[in-house]
Order: sequence, then C-alpha cells, then structure tokens
Amino acid sequence: MATPKQQQMLEQQQSPMQRVKNSGVMMTMSESPVNDEKEEEMAESALALFRAKEEEIERKKMEVRDRVQAYMGRVEEATRRLADIREELDDLVDPMRKDVAILRKRIDTINREMKPLGQTCQKKEKEYKEALEAFNDKNKEKAQLVSKLM
Repeated sequence: MATPKQQQMLEQQQSPMQRVKNSGVMMTMSESPVNDEKEEEMAESALALFRAKEEEIERKKMEVRDRVQAYMGRVEEATRRLADIREELDDLVDPMRKDVAILRKRIDTINREMKPLGQTCQKKEKEYKEALEAFNDKNKEKAQLVSKLM
C-alpha cells in the first residue's frame, strides 16, 4: 500500500473527476450506502467545477485567439504600408538610376570614340612635328644658300 505522502501526490496529479471516483470507492469501502447522496453531490459539484474550468479555458483560448488575430491584422497592415513606402522610394530613386545608367553609357561610348581619335591626334602631331622640323631644316638651308649667294 502507498504511503500517505505518495497517496497525496497521486491525488494532486489526478483530475477532479478521478479524485471523486477514487474518494467514492474509498468511501464505499469504508462507509455505508447512506452517504451515496453525499458522494453524488460531491461528484456533481466536482463535475460542475470541471465544466466551469473547461469553459474558462475555452474563453481564455478565444481571447488569446482574438488578440493574436488582431495582432496579425496589425502586422499585415504594417507590411502593406512598408511595401507601399518601398515602392514610393523605388519610384523616387529609379529615375536617378536611369539617368545615371544613361550617363554612364554615354561616357563609355565617348571613351570608345576618343581612343581612336587620340591615336589619330598623336599620329598627326608626330607628322606635324616631322613636317615642322623638315620645314625648319629647309628654311635654314634656304637661309644659308641666300646668305652664300649674297
């Protein structure tokens, strides 16, 4: 048989209905059938208490569910507002991006056009210097010949 302490722990772990049944079994063993009404009243009160607890739990569950749904509604609204704000920002930033992309493209195109022009310019500068040098040489030669002629 269990010790009183173990029996008390078992009773705490049992539901109210089981306690009533167990107490009824113990009472029927130890007491007479006269107490059947008391047992029945105890069983009914325990059952009523159990039902009241169940209803309270259901009510609390409903309250929690309602609060969670309200919170989820607020979260969804905030998400929609954030999406709208992000869209507006993209609209504001997007024209700048397009302008920057167009400018970069034009710069790249001009750089490609400038490369052969720069090479041509260097080539012509070199030719100009050679032609200028040849002109100066011929001019000096002419000056020497003219001075010799004199």
